[in-house]
Amino acid sequence: MRYFPLVFMVSLLCWLAPASAWAQELECSPCTYNFGTVTVGSSASYSIQLNNTGHKELSITGMWKSGTPFSIGKFPLPVKIGPGKSFEVPIRFTPSANGQTDGVFYIVSNPGDHKLVIDASGTGESNAKRQLGISPATLSFGNVAVGSSASLPATLTASHGAVTISSDRSTSSEFAILGVTLPVTIPAGKSIPVTIQFTPSSSGTDPAKVGFISNAEGSPTVAQVTGTGIAQGSSSVSLSWDGNGSAVGYNVFRSNSKAGPFEAINTALDASTSYTDSTVVAGTTYYYATTAVNAQGDQSAYSNISEVVIPN
Repeated sequence: MRYFPLVFMVSLLCWLAPASAWAQELECSPCTYNFGTVTVGSSASYSIQLNNTGHKELSITGMWKSGTPFSIGKFPLPVKIGPGKSFEVPIRFTPSANGQTDGVFYIVSNPGDHKLVIDASGTGESNAKRQLGISPATLSFGNVAVGSSASLPATLTASHGAVTISSDRSTSSEFAILGVTLPVTIPAGKSIPVTIQFTPSSSGTDPAKVGFISNAEGSPTVAQVTGTGIAQGSSSVSLSWDGNGSAVGYNVFRSNSKAGPFEAINTALDASTSYTDSTVVAGTTYYYATTAVNAQGDQSAYSNISEVVIPN
């Protein structure tokens, strides 16, 4: 009888042992992994360690993933892991586009079909340098009367990444950049319009450059511009008209007959609602009309026709 309490105590201790001490456990190390920045088209690999922290052998019976750029390396199933043992699972990130992507790996083990979740992420980055292009890269304004203005449209396009334009510049005060508020960011593959205006202050040809300073490779992005200022002669015709709210510029047409044909006499869009024709001949009758041009390049019909007689 004196040994009974000892036997009872041992039985009680066995009964109080927690069930988790005998459970089979699969743990990951780490359970979250960021591949960082990887060049588009190339791959980065990492091995996740799986640990059997239980007291019995377990078997990995299934594995799958979500997220297109992510994949699982060679991993033949089923895989048995003894108690206290580990096994490494190779995972891979192969981005096909710029930007961050998230993925999830799922691992199923028996008994009990326990599901282990491993989170992954990574950022793809193109190895091409971001670029800012201007089209056309050469702008010729032709002859413009001194004191008048002429405008030509251009397009700025970002490629291989978003481009932020911080400032612009012109090497001549006769050329101005209009239609864009800085700073401005152009998303990759997108474009914005810009207008270059030529206002000659004296006679002669003025070759210059206009440019845009940005975070693109090879900044600044430069366009070659040229225009010739023409002094007004002893005879000239000053024209003016009502503006169109959607117009970015106007064309001016002239004919020696009211029935036409009319020919454009401005070599570039006139940004204002006035124009001076200094190429008239004394004793000649001229007929003038204008058209409005919007940002998409669409041109309106002729305005009312005006008749002007140049005295001898």
